[in-house]
Amino acid sequence: MIRILLVDDHPSVGEGTKLMIEKEEDMEVTVVDSAGKALELVPQHEYELMLFDLRMPGMNGIELIKKVRALGIKTPILIYSGYDIGPHFNTLVEAGVSGFISKTEPRDQLIMYIRCVIAGKVILPLSLFKQLRRVEVQVGESEPVTSSQEAEVVEEATDVSINPKEQEILQEVAKGKSNKEIAKKFYQSQRTIEYNLTEIFRKLQVKSRAEAVLKSKQWGIIAEDIDE
Repeated sequence: MIRILLVDDHPSVGEGTKLMIEKEEDMEVTVVDSAGKALELVPQHEYELMLFDLRMPGMNGIELIKKVRALGIKTPILIYSGYDIGPHFNTLVEAGVSGFISKTEPRDQLIMYIRCVIAGKVILPLSLFKQLRRVEVQVGESEPVTSSQEAEVVEEATDVSINPKEQEILQEVAKGKSNKEIAKKFYQSQRTIEYNLTEIFRKLQVKSRAEAVLKSKQWGIIAEDIDE
């Protein structure tokens, strides 16, 4: 029997999903409506899969994943949500998620995804897959440079390794968002965002948010025409 834990604060969604899944003879679903109740059950039972809603009062899906992983539990966890998870993708992956399923998926797709994850696969929406790319820093060709100058600039740019999470933070900084606002968007503490910015400043060799945004645009790390 495949035992599944579903955590969703909307009872109708939880029970409806349970009915869809349990049409499979080898699947059994336990539904709880809060992260707190989930944390009481997880250490006491062995589940083959867990489905967490992203947005829940008290403790969201991201925080719940972190707490479950902190218990040493390696059971696959899927985010089951009707919201766009793009802005939280990096944070979710770092927290230990195994994939994402939209609540709008038909039953046959839902069942297929569940079986794939249990088999060790990762479920990722095509729209997110297309966004995955390595951030490459390129030197602009607007002004001619001498060989020595070019070598110096290329060497400096090559040393910069801005990861996708840091790129997202830079994009928010470019929009004029405060550390508090950025922390709220990515479900992280303000101190974590401040630490990330310190690391970004070090990598870019700058001392202010304005310098970081300017250099990031010059090097193609973030778009020139990003809305501020």
